[in-house]
Amino acid sequence: MFNAFRISFSLKNTYRVNSILYAIKQLPLIKRLLPNSLYASRGLKTFANVLSAIWEVISTFLGKGIYLLAMVFGLGLLYQDVPQGDLFGHMLLFLTAIGAYMNTYMFNPTNDKYYAMVLMRMDARAYTLSNYTYAMLKVVIGFLPLALWVGMMQGAPLWVCLLIPFFVAGAKLIAAWLFLLRYARTGEAVNENLPPKIAWPLAGVLLLAAYGLPLLGIVIPAAVFGGVAIAIVLAGVYAAIKIARFKEYRAMYQLILADKKTGLDYKKTVQQATQEASRKSISADIHITSHKKGFEYFNELFVKRHRKVLWRPAKRVAAIALACVAGLLLAFKLNPEISQKTNELLMSFLPYFAFIMYMINRGTSFTQALFMNCDHSMLSYAFYKRPDFILKLFRIRLREIIKVNLLPAAVIGFGLGLLLFASGGTANPVHYLIIPLSILAMSVFFSVHYLTCYYLLQPYNANTEIKSATYPVVTWITYMVCFVLMQVRMDTLVFGVMASAFCILYCVVACILVYKLAYKTFRLRS
Repeated sequence: MFNAFRISFSLKNTYRVNSILYAIKQLPLIKRLLPNSLYASRGLKTFANVLSAIWEVISTFLGKGIYLLAMVFGLGLLYQDVPQGDLFGHMLLFLTAIGAYMNTYMFNPTNDKYYAMVLMRMDARAYTLSNYTYAMLKVVIGFLPLALWVGMMQGAPLWVCLLIPFFVAGAKLIAAWLFLLRYARTGEAVNENLPPKIAWPLAGVLLLAAYGLPLLGIVIPAAVFGGVAIAIVLAGVYAAIKIARFKEYRAMYQLILADKKTGLDYKKTVQQATQEASRKSISADIHITSHKKGFEYFNELFVKRHRKVLWRPAKRVAAIALACVAGLLLAFKLNPEISQKTNELLMSFLPYFAFIMYMINRGTSFTQALFMNCDHSMLSYAFYKRPDFILKLFRIRLREIIKVNLLPAAVIGFGLGLLLFASGGTANPVHYLIIPLSILAMSVFFSVHYLTCYYLLQPYNANTEIKSATYPVVTWITYMVCFVLMQVRMDTLVFGVMASAFCILYCVVACILVYKLAYKTFRLRS
């Protein structure tokens, strides 16, 4: 089994090294300086191997740290009226349940699995068990120091913090065993990239339990969580034994990897499903028309045919935000302490909403729809890449995505102003203006940001695959900045003025960059 892991790890590392070299070759400033013989360079391969090793270590801790800090500790700061030590275990119980079946580590049809089990005919059982054991060790090792750090900060008992890594691994083992049991009984293999429809509603219910129950003052005590966690760990040990004894891994993976028999990229199945969903979301009404002309006509037809993609999610978020505001107003009447705590939070937690606006912004969906159903074809025409036409269409599209994003932003912004007034108000009336204004400014910023990134870094090739190395980096940096802002405590007035001024400046710079550079960058990737 160790020999199978050594070969599979070497294979995975080679694939990752080649991906790093490809990414280096795509960097804007140096891609012309690097020849195609780059992949044969021993020095660069050594450098890429070092980066791969560093990433293997970082990936063990980074994602888990962000998860615990953002989803547990960060959001836990909003619940000041419940025991924080109990809240830590309460949130992890429900969030781990989601991760257990959505991210098992076993049923993800990656390229290295196809290369190893199909092309190289490696022992499927030895390959799966060795790699799954390694994945579970990474879970335990990665969570142990971070659970201790974050849990102790939140006041969780030491024994609970020590139990967390084994609880998470146990939950994943149980989920993997249940999926194997399902295959043994029905012959249906699970594809982690295409979860069943029930997975998302179930995730919604679990998220509501994780974050909604504490609003009502209901939190699972640490002792109860500990009992459940111990039971999960013991059940996980039993599941691990069953997983080790399972013998039909090759037959199962032949189903999971069926779409790879021609050597296709492992993302193809997901891309096909995404494209099919995108086509279904387009209105087939042949009576849709417009009385406008030129690019305005072109854009209005696109927006009308994609109302499900653009406006329906925005309306849902706005409705949820409105319900949350109404719920808090009711809570103020029932419990004056909630009113006081909310007032204190609103006066210093405004930077936290940068992350919320980042999460609800429709910029990514808008640009994906633009490419799949419009620019994918139009970029083959020379006139479409003229600087003046690019800027004109950019402004039109920017106006549309700002309108879409402003709907939930307006509900959130003015809802926060109303909550501030209902929770006791403020001595400075300017706050009633600056809070909605800053929320609207952040919404506009993300609208501009995503569309600008799309035009300057157009990441897709003709098969709608992301081929830009810079685009994911910029997206990741955006996420990290918003995550860091969650930890910032700043006076509402100061942050609001800074956010509004930055938004105006960013819009001006974005239009200039699009006009100057987009005719070179707005093209199909090879």
